[in-house]
Amino acid sequence: MSATAIHSAADARRLAKRRLPWMVFDYIDGSAGNETGAARNRTALDAYTLRPRILRDVSNRSLASTLFGEATQRPFGIAPMGMCNLSAPHADLMLARLAAKYQIPHGVSTVASTPMERIIEVAQGHAWFQLYFSGDNSGSFKLVARAKAAGYQTLVVTVDVPEVGRRPRELRHGFKMPFKIGPKQFVDFALHPRWSLTSLAAGKPQMANFEMDGYDFDRTESRARATWDTLAQLRDLWSGNLVVKGVLDVEDAVALKAAGVDAIQVSSHGARQLESAPSPFATLPAMRAALGPDYPILFDSGLRSGEDALKALDAGANFVFFGRILQFAMAAGGEAGLHKLWEVLSDELSIAMAQTGLRDLDSAGKISNA
Repeated sequence: MSATAIHSAADARRLAKRRLPWMVFDYIDGSAGNETGAARNRTALDAYTLRPRILRDVSNRSLASTLFGEATQRPFGIAPMGMCNLSAPHADLMLARLAAKYQIPHGVSTVASTPMERIIEVAQGHAWFQLYFSGDNSGSFKLVARAKAAGYQTLVVTVDVPEVGRRPRELRHGFKMPFKIGPKQFVDFALHPRWSLTSLAAGKPQMANFEMDGYDFDRTESRARATWDTLAQLRDLWSGNLVVKGVLDVEDAVALKAAGVDAIQVSSHGARQLESAPSPFATLPAMRAALGPDYPILFDSGLRSGEDALKALDAGANFVFFGRILQFAMAAGGEAGLHKLWEVLSDELSIAMAQTGLRDLDSAGKISNA
């Protein structure tokens, strides 16, 4: 394991690419179409500059934040990611332990490799359940009932996948869940024996939340039947915090606020769905202007550093989430790699705060040169 070699998210990705089967790496890393959507968002992040300030006492800095009235030790959490155990055995539980340590939300995907009940237990309550509408939504509402029974207080409804986006890198490898092992996949796994042997020893990754009566999940099944009426039914059913994830249109955001949604999550699903979608980062200022200063706006997509996190907070987000780079860290260095990258992200944020004259995050939103 190479946790000590991780000094940036780019290091974690480089090591993960070497160790993971090509099929698994491209599943985690890939984006829709020709991947111009991911590049466009990265360009927007790179173009956004912060305002360096000098001669301010920033010797004591706090990375703490609050979210839905709960204190967190960081202004960033763990985005929901499907099949995390492909990156490393028991990755879901590594993320849950990280969430417990830093009191930050762990987004538990509908297609997690570990049952939702086990994850929230290990996360000591610091977990949110992410829901996909699917089919006629009867199975989706069964999952909501399970989440409520397990003690989840926040439900994240992902709405930007009416149909699963075409990701050519996955298609070229014949990626399917559960795995379909043909000659190409066999060769891929054989050329990556460390991953293959450790994964075999831990048991084949499954979509654990669907091992229940009356539910048969198909990852590629159409989710196109969900409507505003479906959301209204869910709002009536769910008494906890309701977040809608995958919002990129200001008009939709305003309508969601009016519909009683507690927060929106500005996201392009990591650019994995609609290649021609606008940069989620570039939409943040307009979202903030339309929704007012007090409505919670969460953000994910394309963040690669603590400095990126500060940019998103400055541009209008209240809280942000890291995704695939955490999987790369676990692939590169296991649980030690995950904690090393988390320390890197925290250090990057703290240094950026010092450079911009911030002692805490209450003043984020006033430090850009944009």
